Order: sequence, then C-alpha cells, then structure tokens
Amino acid sequence: MIPNRLKYGDEIRVIAPSGSLSRVRKDIYDHALSYLESQGFKITFSKNSREMNEFHSSSVSSRVDDIHDAFKDKNVKMMITCIGGFNVNQILKCLEYDLIEANPKILCGYSDITALLHAVYARTGLVTYHGPHFSTFGFDKEAEFTQKYFFDCIMKEECISICPSNTAKEYDVIQEGCCEGEILGGNLCTLNLLQGTPYMPDLENKVLFIEDDNIMGDYFVYEFDRNLQSLLQVTGAESIKGVVFGRFDESCKLDKEIMKKVIKDKVAPNIPVVFGVDFGHVFPMITYPIGGKVQIKAKSGKIDIQIMEH
Repeated sequence: MIPNRLKYGDEIRVIAPSGSLSRVRKDIYDHALSYLESQGFKITFSKNSREMNEFHSSSVSSRVDDIHDAFKDKNVKMMITCIGGFNVNQILKCLEYDLIEANPKILCGYSDITALLHAVYARTGLVTYHGPHFSTFGFDKEAEFTQKYFFDCIMKEECISICPSNTAKEYDVIQEGCCEGEILGGNLCTLNLLQGTPYMPDLENKVLFIEDDNIMGDYFVYEFDRNLQSLLQVTGAESIKGVVFGRFDESCKLDKEIMKKVIKDKVAPNIPVVFGVDFGHVFPMITYPIGGKVQIKAKSGKIDIQIMEH
C-alpha cells in the first residue's frame, strides 16, 4: 500500500515519536522550517512535540495521541519526525494500526524511527520512508543531494537511480550479483529490537538496507558484527536477495576490507552486497521506501541501484 504522492501546497506534520522537538537547536529548527516553507509546503507541529521528560521525549500517551491525530487529520498529507532518539519502540503496542491502515499517509524518518517505520509496514502493509528528519533540513552539507532524493521518492512516480554523492564519491562492491525485491532495513540495532515481536516484518526474499551509528566507541565493529549476525539468524533471512550497507562515520572504522570480514559466512555467496551508499547517520542521504521495490546489479567497477516502486 503506497501512500498518495506529496504535492506542493500540502500540509506536512512534524511529529516527535522519539526525541522531543525541544532537542533541536533553534538555528537548525529555523533553517529547516524556512527551507520547507520556501518549497511551498505548509508545516505544522504536533501539539505535544515540545514536551520533554528525563528521557528527552514526551510521554507515551502524548506521542501516541500526536500520531493518531496526524493520521486522522484530513489536511495532513505527510508526517516527518523531528529527530531520532532511543525509545520509539515504547509506543508500538499503543498504536491503532487499523486507524493507520484506514488513513494511509507518508511517514518519514530514520535512526530510532526505524522501529516505527517497520512496525507500521508489518502491521498495515503501508510503505513507509527511511529518510530525513525535519531537523535534517537544517544542515547544509550537500543539502541539494538530500533534498533531491527526498522529493523524488515522495513526490514522483518514476524509477529512481541511486548515484554516489560528492562526499561518498563511489560505492563499493563487496559481493557481485543481481537481485530485485522489497526493501527492509535502516538502523541495525534498532531494527533488531523488533525481533520476536508482532512488529518485525518477514525477511523472506527481501533486500536489506543496513546502517548504524557509533555509540559503542572502540567496540563498534564488534557490536555491529554481532548485531548483523543476529539479524541474519532471524527466520527467513536465509532467503534474502541482497544487502546494501550505508555510509558509516569515520570513528566506526568500517571500510571495504573490514566489511568483507564482517559478512564472511553470514550471507549467501551469490547475492549482491554493496557498501558505502548514501544513507545512515551521515550527510547527505537518500530516501528509500520500506516495502518498496529495488533492483540491484553489482559487478566490480559498476553498481546500478534502481528504486522501482516507492
């Protein structure tokens, strides 16, 4: 179930299902708001978005109410999260998925929001979008790249070709191969929180898009390695068709050669594995659909990634 395309003049509701809007610096807030309004959109904010407790978010009931209000409001055509955090999985059991399914709309965010995106997709079939937060639009690093892929994914119908940003320069082939399938994935450690719950999508025959941020310091590689192993031990993962890894902060110390060791014996040898694609906790970033379809052709020296349905 793909939501209606966003159109110029539509209302976008900024929600805070994880971290509070109060965590966003004023200059970033002002820049993001100014940019989105300059593009012709009406930007509104959920009523509890600035509420903040000791966990830097609003209460569970406030966050749930704001999401329900946005889905019920006929004027709202899209929801975008203000920022990430650590506790969006608290609200998953409280959401009215029948309400969401009856009012399909664009939902976009990343990082901790990975859990919400996949829960909504798993419970309703609604395609959701791994892409910028509201706050992302307050940053300038290759902003045009982030903006283009965001609007192409949520406003246009045609296929989207994923090409490296100036920052990435090129993407790396870890394993050659070709595949086509539905996309799942985002922040690895957050996605793993859904294992064993009713909010974990079926991994069978999917293409995984995986990224992570460095909150483990010098132990990041070890943590990433075991988290990836855990995901690939989920029932259905043995049939995944391909894996696309995002770009990682330099402090993560993940490069092409390390990645080869990380994936060794974890994935089938005949599926494409690509590394360094523009998504994750780095700028700039693409937007891609959770539940949408991707086609990948990866050969040494040539990578073709096409978002077919979004």
